[in-house]
Amino acid sequence: MAQQFSVPVRNARLDAIEAAIGASPKLRFYSGAQPSSCAAARTGTLLAELALPSDWMAQAAAGSKAFAGSWSGAGAAAAGAGTNIGHFAIMDAAGTTCHQQGKVGATGDGTADMTVDNLSLAQGQAISVTAFTLTDGNA
Repeated sequence: MAQQFSVPVRNARLDAIEAAIGASPKLRFYSGAQPSSCAAARTGTLLAELALPSDWMAQAAAGSKAFAGSWSGAGAAAAGAGTNIGHFAIMDAAGTTCHQQGKVGATGDGTADMTVDNLSLAQGQAISVTAFTLTDGNA
C-alpha cells in the first residue's frame, strides 16, 4: 500500500516548491518539444519571458496551490508573425536555472499543466496565463 500524508503535510510540500524557486521567478514560453528534464538544455525558440509577481503562488490549501496575481506579458521578437507554444519553463529570478517545466494548452485543455489565452504567439502580442495549479498527491 502507498504511503499517505495529511493535508497539512501536503500543503507544506507545495509551499516548499514556491520557497525553493524563490520570489519573482521568470516564466518562459518556448516552441518545440519539452526537454527531457529541467537540467537539460532548453529546446525550441524563446517566444516570451514573463516576470512573475514576487508572491507568485497562493498559499496551499486542501493539497492544492494555484497561481497568484496576473501572469501576463508579450511575445518576443523571435515569435515572428505567430509561433505555437510547445512548453513552459519556470526559471529562477536570474533566469539561469529551470526549476519546473511542462505542457502548455489553450484555456480549457484538461491535459495541460498550464493554460494560456492563445497558443499561437506573435511578436508584441499579449499573452496571459489562465490556469496553473499544483496538486500534491499522496492523499
